[in-house]
Amino acid sequence: MKNFPTILFATDFSEISEFAFDYALSMARKFDSRLIVMHIINEPVDLRGFYVPHISFDSLEQEIAEAAAKMMEKFCAGKLEGISSHETVIATGIPYEEILKKIDDENVSLVVLGTHGRAGIDHLLFGSTAERVVRRARCAVMTIRPPEKKA
Repeated sequence: MKNFPTILFATDFSEISEFAFDYALSMARKFDSRLIVMHIINEPVDLRGFYVPHISFDSLEQEIAEAAAKMMEKFCAGKLEGISSHETVIATGIPYEEILKKIDDENVSLVVLGTHGRAGIDHLLFGSTAERVVRRARCAVMTIRPPEKKA
């Protein structure tokens, strides 16, 4: 089986990400891989030039970044034991573009992503970060769908 020296896991902190994270951890442990846990803050709309009372755009960006850092800390708390090499990254931008940049910058060999599995109009309206990464990545990509809920 192929070895995966560097694994990138991208999270949006959803339940699906929690589920997919187990796969990234298992792969990192199995192959003694460096694990990069990444969250992308969707590029916010620039509100400068509009009147928005009591909101400073710069302080809003900082608050979002601080909240993302706290969520990352909570998401990873106690989960990275046994992973010899890991790092967390928070970037701002368009999620699939930032993931693709990180793949190239870090010579990533495997990406693990949770996917919502949207179809139809939801897929058309929201697009799919996972699909865009699968289509454009220069490495293996593992997508994890959530378990089906029992009725």
